[in-house]
Amino acid sequence: MIRVVYMGTPDIAAVILQRLLREPYKIVLAVTQPDRPKGRGKELAKSPVKIVAEEAGIPVFQPLKLRDPEAVKTVAKAKPDMIIVAAFGQILPKEVLDIPKYGCINVHASLLPAYRGAAPIQWAILDGQKETGITIMKMDVGLDTGDILLQKRIEIAPDETGGSLHDRLAELGAKALTEAIPGVIDGSLKPVPQGEMTTPYAKQLTKEMGRLDFTRPAEELERTVRGLYPWPGTYTELDGKLLKIQKAEAVVLKEAGLTPGTITDITKKSFTFVTAVGGLRVLELQPEGKRRMTTEEFLRGYRFS
Repeated sequence: MIRVVYMGTPDIAAVILQRLLREPYKIVLAVTQPDRPKGRGKELAKSPVKIVAEEAGIPVFQPLKLRDPEAVKTVAKAKPDMIIVAAFGQILPKEVLDIPKYGCINVHASLLPAYRGAAPIQWAILDGQKETGITIMKMDVGLDTGDILLQKRIEIAPDETGGSLHDRLAELGAKALTEAIPGVIDGSLKPVPQGEMTTPYAKQLTKEMGRLDFTRPAEELERTVRGLYPWPGTYTELDGKLLKIQKAEAVVLKEAGLTPGTITDITKKSFTFVTAVGGLRVLELQPEGKRRMTTEEFLRGYRFS
């Protein structure tokens, strides 16, 4: 039976691991990031992959740095025939890449060479792409630069959010991986070089990215609201308090020449921020210290000055 070391950390990697557990391979070790402080209490939280691995009785290894010699030895002792990686969060050193006879296989949530980097799912939405997908890649020492083994494409829906696309790609990634593994083992899947990157690097998301800049066009801001949902989310201020914008749409303004950031077109169900081009109509929001609600609910208890 093929021995597999699985490396991954977040939810998408946990979904793929759950699917892999149904396949006829022996997962001998799960490698994931160390437990991190989470929530207001800053208590240490297990990664989603660690939770799945422990429930399945798989040994878990959480190196601070995988490139450390002792960490490399731990992976080698597991004697993997293949290492499978999905959103692990650390670069694999050559010493680890050279361990398994079938190599290290990565599940990446973009159509490489597009969107190499940490946040390919969200950036595809932010940039207004019409499609994205999954790439199964044979890893090398570069960052998401290895040869392509298999790709699967999906369309990005007009109302797609970072969360909904994440869930769809997790399922697609699991399917693509299970299709690819037999071809890697018997050699029928031939690696194809990627070529040069075709999009900007998909840099890590930050909370600061969620601040809405109304000097940008409404269509860009609408994609920002969708792409950064549910994390890190988008926000602005109202009456000096934080206002999270959960759902919005780009609209044509009735009146021209208004200053970006001005609130206009106030109805019983919505209000609109003026932007550089058009307006951003707010449909769902979360006022500071309160729950998420529709704009209609919010406006029942709020009056603009």
